[in-house]
Amino acid sequence: MKKPKYLIPGITFLLSFCCALYVTLQVFPVNPFLSSKTKGEISFPDKIQDGDIIFQTSESPQCEAVRIATNSKFSHCGIIYEINGNLFVFEAVQPVKLTRLDNWITHGKDQNYMVKRLKNAAKVLTPDTLQKMKDYSQQLMGKEYDAFFEWTDTRIYCSELIWKIYKNGANIELSKLQELKDFNLTDERVKKILKERYGNDIPLEEKVVSPSNLADSDLLVTVIDTY
Repeated sequence: MKKPKYLIPGITFLLSFCCALYVTLQVFPVNPFLSSKTKGEISFPDKIQDGDIIFQTSESPQCEAVRIATNSKFSHCGIIYEINGNLFVFEAVQPVKLTRLDNWITHGKDQNYMVKRLKNAAKVLTPDTLQKMKDYSQQLMGKEYDAFFEWTDTRIYCSELIWKIYKNGANIELSKLQELKDFNLTDERVKKILKERYGNDIPLEEKVVSPSNLADSDLLVTVIDTY
């Protein structure tokens, strides 16, 4: 029997499309914060838990200015999420995204990092609460990084991201908010960054939260420190 002219090309196209769709769904799930594993199947590396906060030192001029202005060794931070048995850091870079924990660690100076945890995490960070935090995080996925440190949801920076996730997902304020003028803005390296960002119109009363504010929070306890 003579085969239809377009049968083989049609089947080839269909198979190619299905394979491409499968790969796309595996790499870019509709909601990457949803875990498909059931309770009891997840195992974490020693000492790391879902919802932990991780800090590191970065070496860009802006990160140096952040360390100087806040009198801290930390210039970047993220929140650790377990998703389908893998550990990721949800971080505000360009854009806001999930980064595998092992890759995230390599981006820091000397690959050092500190992990902190809510003191009463076992009681407060229930599976339902963690999912609420992840659901809120999904709303922020892909947003632009905020180099101007504005207290809005249009763009967002690293410590702001974590503060808002805990506030909106767990109803916890990890630290008090400060104003930009509260930090050390007199150093020449800090002045240079401020000049590049704002010109002569520095928003000194803008609400801000820094990595050091979170690292120094009385609500957190250190669980790993490689410094």
